[in-house]
Amino acid sequence: MHYDPIKEQLGKIFNRNPLLRKLFYLLLDILLLRSWHVHKAVLKGFAPSGKKLNILDAGMGFGQYTWWMAKKFMTATITAADIKAGQVTDCNNFFSQCKISDRVKAIEADLTQLSVAGSFDLILCVDVMEHITDDITVFKNFNASLVNGGRLIISTPSDKGGSDVHGDADESFIGEHVRDGYSVEDITAKLSACGFKEVNASYTYGTPGSLAWKLSMKFPVIMLSWSRIMFLVLPFYYIVIMPICLILNYLDLTISHRQGTGLLVTAVKG
Repeated sequence: MHYDPIKEQLGKIFNRNPLLRKLFYLLLDILLLRSWHVHKAVLKGFAPSGKKLNILDAGMGFGQYTWWMAKKFMTATITAADIKAGQVTDCNNFFSQCKISDRVKAIEADLTQLSVAGSFDLILCVDVMEHITDDITVFKNFNASLVNGGRLIISTPSDKGGSDVHGDADESFIGEHVRDGYSVEDITAKLSACGFKEVNASYTYGTPGSLAWKLSMKFPVIMLSWSRIMFLVLPFYYIVIMPICLILNYLDLTISHRQGTGLLVTAVKG
């Protein structure tokens, strides 16, 4: 299944005005378990303060992480990069409407070519690396673009069922993925070879998180692929399953997992 067309349909609905978009971001922050893990990792590395951070959101997508960081770090300068021109224009319009365009800007960029020497204190890369074949080049660019001691945070599927692939006969639930997921050893070795130190890769989406993902994301996307009528059904579906998903997300965030379908990776430029 191709996930991007469904995402684009949702974006068109919620991006019609800033209030709807902010509501959409809030729903994503609540429902998406990766948001819980990413927020925790960012705040662990950078407590909100008056320090003027320079941040790169590498592969911004809808822009929800850029928006979250802009609110948490009020003095930060944030560059949000995406390969899709329409997405860049859309996000910049939103940032302008919210009067943060003086310090938050979206740019059209290919991460295999984006390298800005010693510029960023933090690079955040969420659900992007599984879409890029030449990951080594991207990791080298990340390292070159960070200041010394700068931090990289990556959220990506693991090889333990990431992209809903559990065996050789399975195909990715998301057709746009070029790899089903990383192993802890693989991504650790690649980042270390590209100059990072203190590489820490931990599993997310353990048993509770995987169930939450199926209930909150996989099943709704499948329903939306059947018919647009399902857009009318989804609010009632979420009213029923949301309390369950919130409990499962909390458990996944607080429990250490021996394995999981996602990886949360942090690394420091050496």
